Amino acid sequence: MISFQPGEGLHREARGSEMWFKATANDTHARFSLMERTLPPAGRMPPAHRHVGNDEAYFVLDGVVEFRVGDEVLEGSSGTFVLVPAGEVHTFGNTGLEPARLLILHAPALDRYFEELEQLWAGVDPPARDAELDLMRRHGMEPA
Repeated sequence: MISFQPGEGLHREARGSEMWFKATANDTHARFSLMERTLPPAGRMPPAHRHVGNDEAYFVLDGVVEFRVGDEVLEGSSGTFVLVPAGEVHTFGNTGLEPARLLILHAPALDRYFEELEQLWAGVDPPARDAELDLMRRHGMEPA
């Protein structure tokens, strides 16, 4: 059994957000990864992209998160669930005035991407958008 409290797990930071992985590829034989993520207000959204071979699910715990999926825009608050099937263009971010917290599931797991994303964002200044897009491509994501 694996058990974590809020704010516990494998910790990563990128784009001003904090991520606590509750389940990683090592725990699930790479079938999925699950993270609790805190998004800062007005933080930088990931570039719009599609996952070639990954489904992604979001469950908003606290705050307000804007989801852009295909041509739709949805403002989600506590209790909102969004499933993004592989191949669907999407991005998301905190549009509220307070931090937002959500659970994010990737199937199959994408932990290695987030490890490298944290390294990319480790500098004092945000990385160039091209560097972020290159990283996405290496992990099966197509920028839109």
